[in-house]
Amino acid sequence: MPAKLPSYWQEAKLHLSRDAVLKPIIERYPEVRLRLKKDAFTTLARAIAGQQISVKAADSIWARVVAAAKGKPAKIDPTRIYRLSVQELRACGLSERKALYLQNLAEHFIAKKISAGQLARMADAEAKSRLVELHGIGPWTAEMYLMFNLWRPDILPLGDVGLIRAIRLHYFKGRKVSLKSIRRIAAPWSPYSTVAVWYLWRSLDPYPVEY
Repeated sequence: MPAKLPSYWQEAKLHLSRDAVLKPIIERYPEVRLRLKKDAFTTLARAIAGQQISVKAADSIWARVVAAAKGKPAKIDPTRIYRLSVQELRACGLSERKALYLQNLAEHFIAKKISAGQLARMADAEAKSRLVELHGIGPWTAEMYLMFNLWRPDILPLGDVGLIRAIRLHYFKGRKVSLKSIRRIAAPWSPYSTVAVWYLWRSLDPYPVEY
């Protein structure tokens, strides 16, 4: 059974194919698609655990956190994380700061100060602002949440190293350019910047990204 696509995907491909650079990239990857991540807490908790370390290290640490909490990798109950002490979380390989961030995040979800439903009802800017208020969640993580959990169509994560590298490679022959120039190139992608970003990521790595 084919994976579900965001409702805007086909329209976005048509819109973005007007861009002479994006058109051949889109045609090169007809089967790839944005995968929906369903559990808000797990997405954000895993993002905190994986900050500033390699994907391999992050996967290993997260597996130990899940085991310690007796949860499931794809969906873990925030109560299970909150019940772990800082020492137990540190024993999984987390720094003390990350352990405290995870406990704080769990507390917010348990107390319903934040939830997937609340975030889904917010406009992009409001949801991003609410997320970055949480300890350990920065703009990039918030943008990944908007893309992968809420399937928002017009997210442009200019703090993403891979995206900037792809834009420089395809539009500027690898030259370093200003953020102003990058914004100018990206302006016509709206209202489907998310899809443009997805295909530019694919141009660097054909395997779908999972955040």
